[in-house]
Amino acid sequence: MPRAVDGTRRKSRRKKILKETKGFYGRRSTLHTTAKDALKKSLQYAYRDRKNKKREFRRLWIARISAAVREEGLSYSRFINGLNKANVEINRKVLSNLAIEDPKAFKAVVETAKKHL
Repeated sequence: MPRAVDGTRRKSRRKKILKETKGFYGRRSTLHTTAKDALKKSLQYAYRDRKNKKREFRRLWIARISAAVREEGLSYSRFINGLNKANVEINRKVLSNLAIEDPKAFKAVVETAKKHL
């Protein structure tokens, strides 16, 4: 009986890893062992940063809103407090977008918040 060697399965498994690490720097894209390690690490970073992305964007939106509200003579926390008291449910992404693209509408929202403080 002929000896069975893990030929095609082994090759396809390695090929799959090298295909995913295409474009990585240096040996990380060509050698199987280092490519495997690099791929594992890159997937960990991708998972972690999908979570961090949400935090980073929220921080950005808050900074933008804060800057726009300060021009109207309010602090960010007072502004959000006023919106909550007025039962205005606009998320920070939309508020940030309003502040940039439509200052008049944003000013109206600020006035609503001021009125309910």
